Amino acid sequence: MELSTIITLAVVAAIVLYVIAIYNRLVALRNRFQNAFAQIEVQLKRRHDLIPNLVETAKGYLKHERETLQSVTEARNTAVAGLKAAAENPASAKAIKDLGGAEGALTQAMGRLNVVMEAYPDLKASQNMQQLSEELASTENRVAFARQSFNDSVMAYNTYRQSFPPVVLAGVFGHSQDASLLEFEDSAQIQAAPQVSFQ
Repeated sequence: MELSTIITLAVVAAIVLYVIAIYNRLVALRNRFQNAFAQIEVQLKRRHDLIPNLVETAKGYLKHERETLQSVTEARNTAVAGLKAAAENPASAKAIKDLGGAEGALTQAMGRLNVVMEAYPDLKASQNMQQLSEELASTENRVAFARQSFNDSVMAYNTYRQSFPPVVLAGVFGHSQDASLLEFEDSAQIQAAPQVSFQ
Protein backbone atom coordinates (compact mmCIF):
# COMPACT_ATOMS: atom_id res chain seq x y z
CA MET A 1 0.00 0.00 0.00
CA GLU A 2 1.33 3.39 -0.93
CA LEU A 3 1.92 6.16 1.55
CA SER A 4 -0.55 8.50 -0.19
CA THR A 5 -3.31 5.87 0.09
CA ILE A 6 -2.60 5.42 3.80
CA ILE A 7 -2.68 9.19 4.35
CA THR A 8 -5.95 9.49 2.38
CA LEU A 9 -7.55 6.68 4.40
CA ALA A 10 -6.34 8.26 7.66
CA VAL A 11 -7.81 11.65 6.67
CA VAL A 12 -11.13 10.06 5.65
CA ALA A 13 -11.25 8.08 8.91
CA ALA A 14 -10.52 11.24 10.92
CA ILE A 15 -13.31 13.14 9.13
CA VAL A 16 -15.76 10.29 9.68
CA LEU A 17 -14.86 10.12 13.37
CA TYR A 18 -15.24 13.90 13.67
CA VAL A 19 -18.69 13.79 12.02
CA ILE A 20 -19.70 10.99 14.39
CA ALA A 21 -18.50 13.07 17.36
CA ILE A 22 -20.59 16.05 16.19
CA TYR A 23 -23.68 13.84 15.86
CA ASN A 24 -23.16 12.29 19.29
CA ARG A 25 -22.66 15.72 20.91
CA LEU A 26 -25.87 17.07 19.34
CA VAL A 27 -27.80 14.05 20.61
CA ALA A 28 -26.29 14.34 24.09
CA LEU A 29 -27.12 18.05 24.33
CA ARG A 30 -30.68 17.51 23.07
CA ASN A 31 -31.16 14.71 25.62
CA ARG A 32 -29.80 16.98 28.35
CA PHE A 33 -32.31 19.76 27.69
CA GLN A 34 -35.15 17.24 27.37
CA ASN A 35 -34.15 15.78 30.74
CA ALA A 36 -34.02 19.29 32.20
CA PHE A 37 -37.55 19.85 30.92
CA ALA A 38 -38.64 16.63 32.64
CA GLN A 39 -37.43 18.15 35.93
CA ILE A 40 -39.54 21.25 35.28
CA GLU A 41 -42.48 19.00 34.48
CA VAL A 42 -42.17 17.25 37.86
CA GLN A 43 -42.18 20.56 39.74
CA LEU A 44 -45.00 22.10 37.69
CA LYS A 45 -47.14 18.98 38.21
CA ARG A 46 -46.52 19.31 41.94
CA ARG A 47 -47.52 22.98 41.76
CA HIS A 48 -50.63 22.14 39.75
CA ASP A 49 -51.60 19.43 42.26
CA LEU A 50 -51.25 21.80 45.23
CA ILE A 51 -53.43 24.54 43.77
CA PRO A 52 -56.79 22.68 43.93
CA ASN A 53 -56.13 21.93 47.62
CA LEU A 54 -55.37 25.59 48.23
CA VAL A 55 -58.54 26.65 46.42
CA GLU A 56 -60.66 24.14 48.35
CA THR A 57 -59.23 25.34 51.64
CA ALA A 58 -59.87 28.96 50.69
CA LYS A 59 -63.45 28.33 49.48
CA GLY A 60 -64.83 28.10 52.98
CA TYR A 61 -63.43 31.51 53.90
CA LEU A 62 -63.78 33.32 50.57
CA LYS A 63 -67.47 32.90 49.89
CA HIS A 64 -67.63 36.33 48.22
CA GLU A 65 -64.54 35.78 46.09
CA ARG A 66 -65.79 33.06 43.74
CA GLU A 67 -64.51 34.93 40.66
CA THR A 68 -60.95 34.94 42.01
CA LEU A 69 -61.09 31.24 42.87
CA GLN A 70 -62.56 30.45 39.46
CA SER A 71 -59.81 32.39 37.65
CA VAL A 72 -57.16 30.45 39.60
CA THR A 73 -58.82 27.15 38.68
CA GLU A 74 -59.11 28.10 35.01
CA ALA A 75 -55.51 29.32 34.87
CA ARG A 76 -54.36 26.10 36.52
CA ASN A 77 -56.26 23.98 33.98
CA THR A 78 -54.75 25.97 31.10
CA ALA A 79 -51.28 25.50 32.60
CA VAL A 80 -51.85 21.75 32.98
CA ALA A 81 -52.83 21.53 29.29
CA GLY A 82 -49.79 23.62 28.32
CA LEU A 83 -47.50 21.38 30.35
CA LYS A 84 -48.93 18.27 28.71
CA ALA A 85 -48.37 19.71 25.22
CA ALA A 86 -44.82 20.82 26.06
CA ALA A 87 -43.99 17.48 27.67
CA GLU A 88 -44.92 15.69 24.45
CA ASN A 89 -42.33 17.75 22.54
CA PRO A 90 -39.97 19.91 24.62
CA ALA A 91 -38.21 20.95 21.40
CA SER A 92 -41.37 22.66 20.07
CA ALA A 93 -40.96 26.43 20.26
CA LYS A 94 -44.74 26.96 20.19
CA ALA A 95 -45.40 24.47 23.00
CA ILE A 96 -42.70 26.03 25.21
CA LYS A 97 -43.98 29.55 24.49
CA ASP A 98 -47.58 28.51 25.23
CA LEU A 99 -46.45 26.87 28.47
CA GLY A 100 -44.60 30.03 29.49
CA GLY A 101 -47.71 32.12 28.84
CA ALA A 102 -49.98 29.73 30.72
CA GLU A 103 -47.65 29.58 33.71
CA GLY A 104 -47.36 33.37 33.71
CA ALA A 105 -51.16 33.67 33.74
CA LEU A 106 -51.33 31.15 36.59
CA THR A 107 -48.75 33.11 38.55
CA GLN A 108 -50.81 36.28 38.08
CA ALA A 109 -54.01 34.52 39.18
CA MET A 110 -52.21 33.16 42.25
CA GLY A 111 -50.96 36.67 43.01
CA ARG A 112 -54.54 37.98 42.92
CA LEU A 113 -55.58 35.15 45.24
CA ASN A 114 -52.79 36.08 47.67
CA VAL A 115 -53.96 39.70 47.68
CA VAL A 116 -57.53 38.59 48.43
CA MET A 117 -56.34 36.24 51.18
CA GLU A 118 -54.63 39.17 52.93
CA ALA A 119 -58.10 40.50 53.75
CA TYR A 120 -59.02 37.29 55.59
CA PRO A 121 -56.86 36.88 58.72
CA ASP A 122 -58.70 33.70 59.76
CA LEU A 123 -57.77 32.10 56.45
CA LYS A 124 -54.12 33.14 56.75
CA ALA A 125 -54.04 31.75 60.29
CA SER A 126 -55.47 28.38 59.21
CA GLN A 127 -52.91 25.62 59.78
CA ASN A 128 -53.89 23.88 56.55
CA MET A 129 -53.57 27.11 54.54
CA GLN A 130 -50.17 27.87 56.07
CA GLN A 131 -48.91 24.41 55.22
CA LEU A 132 -50.22 24.59 51.64
CA SER A 133 -48.78 28.08 51.16
CA GLU A 134 -45.40 26.92 52.45
CA GLU A 135 -45.39 23.90 50.13
CA LEU A 136 -46.41 26.09 47.20
CA ALA A 137 -43.64 28.61 47.94
CA SER A 138 -41.11 25.77 48.16
CA THR A 139 -42.37 24.40 44.86
CA GLU A 140 -42.11 27.84 43.23
CA ASN A 141 -38.43 27.91 44.23
CA ARG A 142 -37.90 24.46 42.73
CA VAL A 143 -39.65 25.53 39.52
CA ALA A 144 -37.35 28.56 39.25
CA PHE A 145 -34.28 26.36 39.77
CA ALA A 146 -35.47 23.74 37.27
CA ARG A 147 -36.34 26.44 34.72
CA GLN A 148 -32.83 27.89 35.04
CA SER A 149 -31.31 24.46 34.54
CA PHE A 150 -33.51 23.88 31.47
CA ASN A 151 -32.62 27.26 29.97
CA ASP A 152 -28.91 26.59 30.59
CA SER A 153 -29.21 23.25 28.79
CA VAL A 154 -31.11 24.85 25.90
CA MET A 155 -28.43 27.54 25.63
CA ALA A 156 -25.64 24.92 25.50
CA TYR A 157 -27.53 22.97 22.81
CA ASN A 158 -28.26 26.07 20.71
CA THR A 159 -24.70 27.39 21.01
CA TYR A 160 -23.20 24.09 19.89
CA ARG A 161 -25.78 23.63 17.11
CA GLN A 162 -25.09 27.13 15.77
CA SER A 163 -21.29 26.86 15.89
CA PHE A 164 -19.13 25.81 12.98
CA PRO A 165 -18.85 23.02 11.77
CA PRO A 166 -21.88 21.51 13.60
CA VAL A 167 -24.18 24.10 11.94
CA VAL A 168 -23.33 22.54 8.57
CA LEU A 169 -24.32 19.05 9.70
CA ALA A 170 -27.06 19.76 12.27
CA GLY A 171 -29.90 19.87 9.73
CA VAL A 172 -28.77 16.62 8.16
CA PHE A 173 -28.77 14.96 11.60
CA GLY A 174 -32.31 16.13 12.44
CA HIS A 175 -31.34 19.18 14.49
CA SER A 176 -32.60 21.85 12.13
CA GLN A 177 -34.08 24.25 14.71
CA ASP A 178 -32.93 25.84 17.92
CA ALA A 179 -34.62 24.79 21.13
CA SER A 180 -36.67 27.49 22.88
CA LEU A 181 -36.02 28.97 26.28
CA LEU A 182 -38.83 28.71 28.81
CA GLU A 183 -39.73 32.26 29.76
CA PHE A 184 -42.71 33.18 31.87
CA GLU A 185 -44.71 36.34 31.23
CA ASP A 186 -43.16 37.99 34.26
CA SER A 187 -39.65 37.80 32.78
CA ALA A 188 -39.58 41.53 32.03
CA GLN A 189 -40.56 42.36 35.62
CA ILE A 190 -37.96 39.95 36.98
CA GLN A 191 -35.25 41.56 34.84
CA ALA A 192 -36.18 45.11 35.91
CA ALA A 193 -34.27 46.51 38.86
CA PRO A 194 -36.44 47.36 41.86
CA GLN A 195 -37.13 51.05 42.34
CA VAL A 196 -36.27 52.46 45.75
CA SER A 197 -37.60 55.80 46.91
CA PHE A 198 -36.98 57.56 50.22
CA GLN A 199 -39.65 60.24 49.87
